Amino acid sequence: MNIKLLQVTEFNAIKQMVIDRCISDYGKELLEEKEPATALTTVKKRLAETSEAMLILASGQHVPFMGLTQIKHLTTKIAKGGILEASELTEYSDFLRSFRLIANFFEKNKFQTPILAKYTRELTDFRTINEAIETAIAGNRVKSEATRELKKVRGKITKLEGDIEKSCSKTLKYATANGWLQDRLIVKKEERYTLPVKTNFQSKIAGNIIERSSRGTTVFIEPEGIRKLNDQLILSQSEETAVIYQILASLTGMIAEEAVTIGYCMDIIVELDTIFAKAKYSQSIGGKAIEVNDEEVLVLDKVKHPLLDNPVPLDVSLGQSMHGMIITGPNAGGKTVVLKTIALVCLMSYFGLCINHGGKSSIGIFKKIFIDIGDQQSLENSLSTFSGHMKNISDIVRQTSRKTLILLDEIGSGTEPNEGAALAIATMEAMYAKGGTIVATTHYGEIKEFALQHEDFQTAAMAFDSETLTPQYRLLLNQVGESNAFWIAQKMALDVEILQKAKQYLTNKDYQTKQIPRKQQKVTVEKSQLTDFHKGDRVWSTELQKTGLFYEYQDAHQAQILVEKQFHTVQAKRLQLDLPATELYPLNYDVEQLFVDYHEQKFKRDIDRGSKKAQKKLRKMAEERKS
Repeated sequence: MNIKLLQVTEFNAIKQMVIDRCISDYGKELLEEKEPATALTTVKKRLAETSEAMLILASGQHVPFMGLTQIKHLTTKIAKGGILEASELTEYSDFLRSFRLIANFFEKNKFQTPILAKYTRELTDFRTINEAIETAIAGNRVKSEATRELKKVRGKITKLEGDIEKSCSKTLKYATANGWLQDRLIVKKEERYTLPVKTNFQSKIAGNIIERSSRGTTVFIEPEGIRKLNDQLILSQSEETAVIYQILASLTGMIAEEAVTIGYCMDIIVELDTIFAKAKYSQSIGGKAIEVNDEEVLVLDKVKHPLLDNPVPLDVSLGQSMHGMIITGPNAGGKTVVLKTIALVCLMSYFGLCINHGGKSSIGIFKKIFIDIGDQQSLENSLSTFSGHMKNISDIVRQTSRKTLILLDEIGSGTEPNEGAALAIATMEAMYAKGGTIVATTHYGEIKEFALQHEDFQTAAMAFDSETLTPQYRLLLNQVGESNAFWIAQKMALDVEILQKAKQYLTNKDYQTKQIPRKQQKVTVEKSQLTDFHKGDRVWSTELQKTGLFYEYQDAHQAQILVEKQFHTVQAKRLQLDLPATELYPLNYDVEQLFVDYHEQKFKRDIDRGSKKAQKKLRKMAEERKS
């Protein structure tokens, strides 16, 4: 699947929500690499796995996944020759023990989950390693009973610590009575037991000064009587560290010896982790099992878009008797959302996700899905919106074959209507001839007529309430809708008189064609002093030392240019022509849109795609104007 399709449909956002529901890092990486499948058997298998996992979730049971959080880090550490700490061995032991628990869990649920149960029958029982770890380690500490050597050396350490405490207590009691100590306690410094003596009394206690406080008011003295005991304790503690290391190394070695088998079992557990991540997401959107077919048939039964709040259910039937659909209706009626929903539910199903639908949906397996939607303008490549659409559609035509789903938004728009409609019809005929299944939206009457006459095309319209003048965002099959241009213009606050005249012109072509005399304006531009710049020309400003786009003359001496999305007023005589607009943009290109604010363009696009937020803003603007 091409990257643009995944971005435009926002499939990547849904995929990330699934990834976030994975427990293991391995599972997250595996899902990151996976893409929607295009083989019927693979898609059926993925959906069946997700459905089985959803049955487990719905029953309130929990798969005994354990030790998955750090398993990637721990396995990598072992592979690099590292030795696991006691706590890490405990976590790895939990992970290995989960193999047996998971296998038993799915054996009990094998009638509900036959596919997942088959996976888990291949899991190995690592009881020997589990018992070895549990015998030697408790939580994050190696047990004294792990070996005789460890028990012996720890006994010696305990005795030495008792002797040291006993010896220090005598000195402590005497020094405290004389007021020599800063605090009445025994402090460990540099692995040696010391007493905190006030600096001016340091000569009163025989022994070595191990450390001084930062302020110099206290010295930590190791009394002479416990020096040998401290030396013996440090040596015994070193012996303990060596014995513990040998135990940890031995247990880590047991895991390393089974690395291949553990790796195979880990692949199964990680696959289960990804399946249940898909099931958790599918459950969160109210998804249910869906049928897939290999016959280029697309039936959507009350499908809900997963990313919209309170979406209107979508019904679509395509491929059973018709292989093309032309959708008409108002700009803000939701035609674009229909295209995105069709593409998205296909991608989600191919990925193995269950969608929210009425229960009678059937998704065809299309090897290729193409979508042409939104503003294709590219200033870098000097492409207008229409040029961008044509380039995209040209690429689609070349790649079209059987089992290709093509979704085209406002096909043929952006140029002269008659030429645009003719190009659109010819393009769709070429796609259809190559075996493509086509869904397109349009306002052009010629394209609507083409759909009505074609034996393998059907029409559909977005529902519109003519009484309240509001879109209903429902797709009505086998109907032809109107563009509702007057409704859009009214919402965009076009003058009432202009709207009334426009409605008259629909039936009466009595246009106002008389010349209106105009008085000469006082301020005129002396052309002899200025270069004749035109809107959209690329110019160099010696005043700003930057390149910009010429907008208009302010007066005889000043002009306005657009530089880095900001307007600047500069001296007209200090502008130099870099490249004229006629060479920068295609014929009939709307240069004015270059100077429209990004937020205004986005607002208009939101209106076109049926954004409820934008509609709400329009209504609010209308109410403010009334008040």
